Amino acid sequence: MSPPPPPVLAVERLAKSFGTLKAVKGVSFHVSPGEIVGLLGPNGAGKTTTINMILGVLEPTAGRIAFQGVDLREDRSAALAGTNFAAVYAPLPGNLTVEQNLRVFGMIYDVESLDERIDALLGAYDLAKYRRTKAGLLSSGEQTRLSLAKAMLNRPRLLLLDEPTASIDPSAARDIRAGIAGFVEIGHCGVLWTSHNMYEVEAVCDRVLFLSRGKIVLEGDPKTLPREHGAETLDDLFVTVAHEALGEGAAR
Repeated sequence: MSPPPPPVLAVERLAKSFGTLKAVKGVSFHVSPGEIVGLLGPNGAGKTTTINMILGVLEPTAGRIAFQGVDLREDRSAALAGTNFAAVYAPLPGNLTVEQNLRVFGMIYDVESLDERIDALLGAYDLAKYRRTKAGLLSSGEQTRLSLAKAMLNRPRLLLLDEPTASIDPSAARDIRAGIAGFVEIGHCGVLWTSHNMYEVEAVCDRVLFLSRGKIVLEGDPKTLPREHGAETLDDLFVTVAHEALGEGAAR
């Protein structure tokens, strides 16, 4: 029997300090192929800091990050080649058209058959009619869809999504969730998904991690975890975690 494939993402004892502030405190977790993992927590829990370290934007104070067994510090280019990202706070260049944005990022990721890939994503995310529209002129929902299209360009093995359906109407959000879930199932991609929408998290995530004050304090199946901790719903559990004084200090 062949050994199981390595996790698409492995985070080991990850820590980040800003001066005396300990933003992330020894966090460890993994994302397996074909798995959607929710990274949850209140504002200030350390989620964005953790994601920025995974993306290589921030240098960890301590710990290790590996993508499919490749250490981020040892071979950054190889590690990040199969990764992509979308977040509401990271809009694409507004002076480029929708098509130009996808083409530039497609060239960065060295996407094969780029014209065909762009056409497919413009159709999948209902952006074809905005092909020649500058990204800065799009509505917030349209910009969110463009960010998601860009994130899917290279058919990533690891997809990092930070509030991926923010500013999108419920019907479109449902379609996007279904599309991402289908991509994960077919392509054996893994997803790290952050959201404050607990309905969305319960609908798409196989497993959730609750981060509070820079530490993972709870982990499990979003459908059963609330009852295991005396809460009626995932929303109730989120509120409980947000109000508990766990650890010392505050995280970013």
